[in-house]
Amino acid sequence: MRLSRDKVNKLAHTVADALASLDNVEFLEDRNSIRMEARRLLEELLKEEEKIDSAARKKIESQRRTILEGTQEWDILYRKYYNEEVKKLGI
Repeated sequence: MRLSRDKVNKLAHTVADALASLDNVEFLEDRNSIRMEARRLLEELLKEEEKIDSAARKKIESQRRTILEGTQEWDILYRKYYNEEVKKLGI
């Protein structure tokens, strides 16, 4: 799933705000540094998800016959191949 830079920033702000609201969390850095790190981590996760998505799509495209995206068969194969790629990463 692709998210705009603004959406990733909004998520990072939400994460930093949620952490700041917890009583048992104390920041060793300023809130902006926490937000920036949260943004970096979110971007990393989104890149990994994009790689998994791409690998699943390539497997479907490599089938002998054409399977159209949006069909039930495509959806089933996509979930299967997506889960296989996630398992390869040990997640």
